[in-house]
Amino acid sequence: QVQLVESGGGLVQAGDSLRLSCAASGRTSSTYTMGWFRQAPGKEREFVAFITWGAGTTYYSDSVKGRFTVSRDNAKKTVYLQMNSLKPEDTAVYYCAASRSVGLVINAISYGYWGQGTQVTVSS
Repeated sequence: QVQLVESGGGLVQAGDSLRLSCAASGRTSSTYTMGWFRQAPGKEREFVAFITWGAGTTYYSDSVKGRFTVSRDNAKKTVYLQMNSLKPEDTAVYYCAASRSVGLVINAISYGYWGQGTQVTVSS
């Protein structure tokens, strides 16, 4: 089993920055890719970004590319999502997830472990 705990959400104004953290514990050696997803009220959960534990390969959705940066600290088993130039449309619950898959892992169904989520609210 893998446990994931997100932190760092909050209420900010448009243009501000936030950094989310995701601390992983348990059998993290069984996972290869760490993803961030978000879900706004009334909308489906959408992919934001992923990073691999090994090579640190990253991938972003078009909606956040250039504004968000995903990184990881293998020693701390923690993944981060630095969010800059936040927009009201970034408002959502952000989830960290872990996958045993590699490659273009952008579908939620590919992730077997999920955190509880952290709320990010961006006011205009």
